[in-house]
Amino acid sequence: MFTLEKTTKFGRKGEIQTAHGAVPTPVFMPVATAGAMKGITFDDLHTLGADIMLSNTYHLHLAPGEKIVKEAGGLHSFTSWDKPILTDSGGFQVFSLEKIRKISDDGVEFRDHRNGDLHFIGPKEAMQIQHALGADIIMCFDECPPSTAPRTAQMKAVERTLLWAKMCKEEHLKLCKKSKHPPLLFGIVQGGLEKDLRQKCAKALIEIGFDGYAVGGLAVGETEKEMYDVLEYVCPLLPPDKPRYLMGVGERHQLKEAIAKGIDMFDCVSPMREARHGNVWLSDGTKLRIRRAENATDHTPIDPNSPASTSRKHTKAYLRHLMQIGERYGETIACIQNMAMILDSVKKIRTSIDEAKAV
Repeated sequence: MFTLEKTTKFGRKGEIQTAHGAVPTPVFMPVATAGAMKGITFDDLHTLGADIMLSNTYHLHLAPGEKIVKEAGGLHSFTSWDKPILTDSGGFQVFSLEKIRKISDDGVEFRDHRNGDLHFIGPKEAMQIQHALGADIIMCFDECPPSTAPRTAQMKAVERTLLWAKMCKEEHLKLCKKSKHPPLLFGIVQGGLEKDLRQKCAKALIEIGFDGYAVGGLAVGETEKEMYDVLEYVCPLLPPDKPRYLMGVGERHQLKEAIAKGIDMFDCVSPMREARHGNVWLSDGTKLRIRRAENATDHTPIDPNSPASTSRKHTKAYLRHLMQIGERYGETIACIQNMAMILDSVKKIRTSIDEAKAV
């Protein structure tokens, strides 16, 4: 269930009710791919104010398998994370395995990227896996070509995404009858940069009816302007009383723009990936390339205004030293800082919405 509390020029403010608590929106979801985050503990996420995390259906299906997770009492019990969880459908990962998968209207047959074992995931299987994992919000299985793929490929993807959306909804409703706490199900709008295809997909998904709507197939090759243009004409098509989720976007300035255009939810691995490569996000909006030589003798705090105590306590010289020698604690400091920055950015936007006049 979603409650829209306020709409302003800065964006929308609302709340998603789930079986494991409320999620205030707009919200950024840290990505715990296989049920954990590299460099950050769940205690760290709690301290930084994370309200929900995302885990990956594809990776959890391959290891340890949804059967083991279900036997443990679901993903919350298995991981000891007590707040809401969203699982993606695995579609993006499956479709990225271009050389080791075969697609049909029934689903996708693919090889395990680790050992070559043969697997199959279709819309029904995606629902069954996610229900077994016990997530609070689950995603439809969709075909997600790059945004820059030819129009013919986008047309086929939209048709298959809509076919699968219907199958997902049917299987989801069957599984809900057996569940004490049924998850929310989101549909995914595809169509690349083709305005009419996005409109067609959004309209058809709304007719099927979902608890929320995601915009997929972006942040994979198009320019930022092209991404914003898609949001400009897709968001007004979506029901105002349902949450809107932009998948795979996580730069601070991008979130600000997307929220102003009506997006409520985000996820991205970018904060963690950049941290591991030595790109540290600072509270003044800049990025610190910590491996640069000038930081070797900089004994000032990494970020004196950071919400993260580790960045207020440790110096640039110390962090550079740790990163240069491959010490894992260096990655942890950088990851905590970047996650603190992205979560704090969204928190500040929520405050701006609170203080702004409704429109």
